[in-house]
Amino acid sequence: MKIKKYKVSADFKLKNSPTIEIIDDAKKDIEKIRKKLSDIQNAMYAEGKFSVLICLQGMDTSGKDSLIREVFKDVNARGVIVYSFKVPTELELKHDFLWRHYIALPAKGKMGIFNRSHYENVLVTRVHPEYILGENIPTIKKVEDINNAFFHDRMERINDFESHLAKNGTIILKFFLNLSKDEQKSRLLRRLELPHKNWKFSPADLKERKLWDKYLFCYEDMLQKTSTENAPWFVIPADDKESARIIVAQILLEELEKYNFSEPKLPPEIHAQIDDFKTALQNE
Repeated sequence: MKIKKYKVSADFKLKNSPTIEIIDDAKKDIEKIRKKLSDIQNAMYAEGKFSVLICLQGMDTSGKDSLIREVFKDVNARGVIVYSFKVPTELELKHDFLWRHYIALPAKGKMGIFNRSHYENVLVTRVHPEYILGENIPTIKKVEDINNAFFHDRMERINDFESHLAKNGTIILKFFLNLSKDEQKSRLLRRLELPHKNWKFSPADLKERKLWDKYLFCYEDMLQKTSTENAPWFVIPADDKESARIIVAQILLEELEKYNFSEPKLPPEIHAQIDDFKTALQNE
C-alpha cells in the first residue's frame, strides 16, 4: 500500500479524493497490524520519550467509532485513551478554544485518540458562526465580526499548538474519513430501520446533512492550511468501512515504525546478576 497517495499535499482538492476503495483481505490483514501496533505501544511506553496523538474527523456516520474499536482492540487498554469531544461545557467556554484539548493530551508512552478534535473549532463553528459568541471573545461582538480571517488565524494557532507538541515528543497523525453523501444516506436509513441502531439517530443529523456543501468547503480549506510536516493529514476513502480501517492501520504502522522504539536495557550491574535473581526466586 502506497500511503503517500492519502497524504494531503499543497495542491489538495477534496473533489479529487475518492470516497471508496476496496482492499482485498482487509479484515484478515488488520489482525496482523493490530498486533504490531500493540508491540509498538509497549516499546514506546517502556522507552518513555514519545506519545502519539491521533485525530479523527469526518461527517456523521463516517465510521470513527468502529474504526477506533477495530484498529486499537489489541493495544493495552492502559496504553490508549479515547476522547470524544462534544459541545463545550460552561467551564470549557471560560477558557480558550484549545484548553480542553490540551488537558486531554496523552502522556509519554501512551496513544491518545481524539474522536473529533480541536478542528471542530474551525469546522462546526465556521458553518455555525453563532456558536463563537458563546466563547465571549472580547473582540467579537456579533456574528458579522466572524469572517474567514478569523478562522484562518485560528488555524495558524492550531498549527503553532501542534508544532509545540511535536517539538516536545508528541507524534501527531490526523485522518479525515472521506464519506460520500449517498453512503451517509444509506447509513442514516440503516439507523432508522434497525431497532438496535435507533439510539444513534438524531434529527440534527438531517439538519446538518443539508449543509453538506458548506462542510466540504470548510474541510478542504482546513486540510489545505493545517497539514504540516510534523502533523500531516491523511484523507481516507470511508464508504467501505473495512478498507478504511486497514488503510488507517497501515499508515499508523508505517509512520510509527520510523521511530524504532525500543525497550531500555537493564543496567549492566543488574543484568550481570540475572542468574542470581532466578536462583533466589526458585529457592523460595
